[in-house]
Amino acid sequence: MELLSSVGLEDAAKTRVSDYSKGMKVRLNFCRSLLNNPRLIFLDEPTAGLDPVNLRKMEALILAEKERGNTICLTTHDMHVANTLCDRVAFIVDGEVSLIDAPRKLKLQHGERFVELEYRQGDILKTTSIPMDTLGTNDLFQGILKNHYIETIHSREASLEDVFVKTTGRSLQ
Repeated sequence: MELLSSVGLEDAAKTRVSDYSKGMKVRLNFCRSLLNNPRLIFLDEPTAGLDPVNLRKMEALILAEKERGNTICLTTHDMHVANTLCDRVAFIVDGEVSLIDAPRKLKLQHGERFVELEYRQGDILKTTSIPMDTLGTNDLFQGILKNHYIETIHSREASLEDVFVKTTGRSLQ
């Protein structure tokens, strides 16, 4: 019951599993994987079909298992999940591991060292990219900071989705 409660299924404990939604079945499978307090946990798509609230709960539970010193291997197509939960990710292409590393390292390796700004110049929304290595001395950047309302500022690091597309050679076409 403690495990069911941890994933929000305590009220469905007496409900037939065949009557569970997909998300409920995913959460139940997570409970099943923890029944015998394993040190090595394999999870197949542990967040598939979950709404944002239950997704966050599941992520927190998985991270708690990691904090307990357990090793967790999971499969996912959701790069947000991989980025949030994994110390290392591997991309498998045609049955072969094509790339393996820490998410942060992959994003930095495949990204660009630029900062992209969206700012207002009067009523006009403008966008510019500035090399990170020159931010402290870049007159354009300094001028934008001093004289304009900045709406967004982001580094142009790659996302894990970008790394996946680049690594697999798959595209939208």
